Amino acid sequence: MSAFTAGAQKIQDGKLWLNEDGSNYFKVTLISQVWIRNTDMNPGTTINGYAKNNYTDIGIRRARLQAYGQIADRVFIYSQIGMNNFNFLSDRKAGFFIHDITGEYEVVRKQLSLGAGLTAWNGLTRFSAPSVGSIMGLDAPLFEQTTNDVTDQFLRKLSVYAKGKLGQLDYRLVMSSPMAVQKSNGYSAALTEYSTYSPMPAKMQWQGYFQWQFLDQETNTTPYATGTYLGTKRVFNIGAGFQYQPDAMWRKGTAINDTITTPMRHFAVDAFYDAPLNASTGTAISAYATYVHLDHGQGYIRNQATMNPANGSTQPSVLNGAGNGYPSFGNGSLWYGQVGYKFKNNLIGSTTLMPYASLQHASYDRLANKINYYELGTSWLLKGHTSKLTFAYQNRPVYETLTPGAKAIQTERKNSFVVQYQVFLN
Repeated sequence: MSAFTAGAQKIQDGKLWLNEDGSNYFKVTLISQVWIRNTDMNPGTTINGYAKNNYTDIGIRRARLQAYGQIADRVFIYSQIGMNNFNFLSDRKAGFFIHDITGEYEVVRKQLSLGAGLTAWNGLTRFSAPSVGSIMGLDAPLFEQTTNDVTDQFLRKLSVYAKGKLGQLDYRLVMSSPMAVQKSNGYSAALTEYSTYSPMPAKMQWQGYFQWQFLDQETNTTPYATGTYLGTKRVFNIGAGFQYQPDAMWRKGTAINDTITTPMRHFAVDAFYDAPLNASTGTAISAYATYVHLDHGQGYIRNQATMNPANGSTQPSVLNGAGNGYPSFGNGSLWYGQVGYKFKNNLIGSTTLMPYASLQHASYDRLANKINYYELGTSWLLKGHTSKLTFAYQNRPVYETLTPGAKAIQTERKNSFVVQYQVFLN
């Protein structure tokens, strides 16, 4: 433990103490996640007009700086700036942007805090707001962020929220003001028989998440949920959550000039277990499972294409779009699970390994075949989450709409191989 004293202040455990006992403090963290990957492209993919079946690229998946602290009794401030998905196709010198900025007041000690701002305090599931520095595998289950960059800013929303703990119950309730869908990437004003987010002035979105923490209690200082504790805690939680927004969606009706608006209604249940298996050797297990019911409206579908290495397609029948996209978001239901095993400490010198597997299984009304997207990988923990290499294999389905108006069918599968290096100053 290092300490630097300057007058009444000192730096200890990475925190700048603002009073004698450290109950008031300020802290700064920094994270870098860099990917190198090889991707089998979706059919018809082009990069700047040139056809590509396979491509290798390097990109910055995330770069973040957090600054936050309990700056006075009952008063908490949180901010985060950064960038996501910077690769060879990105605008240059785009710079960092604000991810979060919130102020919070503790009304009842530990039981109730009220806050407001641009924030990731969301409802629905545990990983609707993941702690990116502690992800077990390559990435978080992004489909749990149901409105990501459509009516929010990389999952952050303009919100007021209440959160706290009542015994073993950890809760959050949020009222959010959705951002204009017209500003989202790829927005189209076309009205079809398939539901999309309505461009009309949005009504408030309501969301919540409640979890019963059976074993060790987790902190709720920030909204971000830990991916894995690497055996340093014994955690078992069961949670449930919801998201609701009136008249969020619209589609064309059967009559001429008929427009149908419907609410967005999602609910979910999940369970998280993360615990040491042998405290003396350091072996541990981490597991997570969730069921999510998604009601976006008839035929809604949206692709997920993380740090897409392509920007064009010559085959409009391919529902996945260009590059590495696949229809991750939709109207229907999904199951997701992940499990990992941490080997003993000092398995390879002073380092160890944590292999993992995950599966997204979804049934959406626009697709004739169910989605099965899976990932297998291993994290080489050079120094816990502070320095780690993750090697991942991803396999995704490709869907095509061969007959206009018919459901899309799965025609093939594509692979990606990714190596990520993470450095995390926490």
